[in-house]
Amino acid sequence: MRAPNPAVDAYIKGLAADRQEPMRQLRETIRAAAPDADEVITYKMPGFKAGTAFLVSYDAFKAHYSLFPADDLIIAELGDEVLPHVKGRGTLQFPADRPLPLDLIRRIVEIRVRELAEAAAAPS
Repeated sequence: MRAPNPAVDAYIKGLAADRQEPMRQLRETIRAAAPDADEVITYKMPGFKAGTAFLVSYDAFKAHYSLFPADDLIIAELGDEVLPHVKGRGTLQFPADRPLPLDLIRRIVEIRVRELAEAAAAPS
């Protein structure tokens, strides 16, 4: 597993106290599902890259936590389980007043990892 990014540590520490633990849970779930990915700050929020390709980013908002991106493959593979969380193009939202569905988030990230690996292996 790659080393944590100090900029992401600082970002999470700068959040409201009640948002820090869920954001740590998101971070660790993503890191476990994509151990070879590099942590970055992207679009002014924590995220991960697989090589040079964008994998996911995540953030805390007033009423929810978001995970980006949601794409057609994720929706096709996870169907009704993920559909309630799809909010606009490329965005998944999880209510802040409920526990994060960490198993679902892990599977989403695994799909993204596989998707990027297949794209990288495809002939140009």
